[in-house]
Amino acid sequence: METPRIFHMPFSDIYPLYIKKAEKKGRTRKEVDEIIFWLTGYDELSLRQQIEKEVSVEDFFHQAPLLNPKASLIKGVICGYRVEEIEDELMRKIRYLDKLIDELAKGKAMEKILRQ
Repeated sequence: METPRIFHMPFSDIYPLYIKKAEKKGRTRKEVDEIIFWLTGYDELSLRQQIEKEVSVEDFFHQAPLLNPKASLIKGVICGYRVEEIEDELMRKIRYLDKLIDELAKGKAMEKILRQ
């Protein structure tokens, strides 16, 4: 079975799309970063390093310091799939991030997005 194309895409190509989606709806890069930090355990320096090294999305998630234990609380539909039902672990992590950015763009409060 062929791996999805997104796995091999540089995270540095996707990151600006998250920023653009958020800013288009009046949200900020800082909020996008906060979501990424919360989900993956990266901090500002390590996120910038991953972007500068142009690591693949697959490597970005495999090298993430720690997936937030509350990530399993992320539920709902993104790209036509229920995130909680996605079997491939890497694809589920990617869709978790997509879902959180989508919630940000839809105006949800950060406390709810970060499952606090």
